[in-house]
Amino acid sequence: MSDRNGALLSFLNRAREGAAVGGARAAAAAAVISMDAMRVGAEPAVIAPGWSRDQLAGRLVELSGVGATAALSIAIGLVRGAQEQAEPVAWIALPSACFFPPDAADSGIDLDALVVVRVADAAVAARAAERLLRSGAFGLIVIDLGAETNVDVPAAHQGRLVTLAQQHDAAIVFVTEKTAEAASLGSLVSLRGEALRVRRADGGFTCQVRAIKDKRRGPGWAHEEILRAPAGLE
Repeated sequence: MSDRNGALLSFLNRAREGAAVGGARAAAAAAVISMDAMRVGAEPAVIAPGWSRDQLAGRLVELSGVGATAALSIAIGLVRGAQEQAEPVAWIALPSACFFPPDAADSGIDLDALVVVRVADAAVAARAAERLLRSGAFGLIVIDLGAETNVDVPAAHQGRLVTLAQQHDAAIVFVTEKTAEAASLGSLVSLRGEALRVRRADGGFTCQVRAIKDKRRGPGWAHEEILRAPAGLE
């Protein structure tokens, strides 16, 4: 086994142990694995039956919005839910995208049990997700493409991701910045949701996912979460 694979295996063991114990740790930053080195090219107010890690497992999901949307908050909620089920999670992000670790920790994320992968572009992100899925260790993989325009995730990569997600009962969620009218990443996207955020009078936010496309249940349903504002915005 190479040093690289050995390090990944060691991290996965720690992630499983941390997730099994449960609860957030006050970590300053997430563990980071460089894909360049690997060289491969607040509780929910209403939980819709179609929006949870278990319901998203085996599917290619796209969560999108424009500007100050709830996409990251909703994705972080999925991470928290997966960790509460003792499911290891990976967050793959382009250089211009990622969550703010202190806010994630404050939202209940165990950063010590979260794999964060930085990649150069969407194609490398897909290859990274494939590599992690083949380990059979991850219950959720979030691929944060940020505000990149003209993102292209080749259909061949999407097909392999769907196959691997179904094999290993894993959910794959792409986070993109685009309008509801814009095309999805591809025909293999099984569920596409638009993320919306509305400021509440009490200083919190109502975050909503509106199903634009759902091959299983049909579009039109919505999922809502009521969240407090981050420190400094309340």
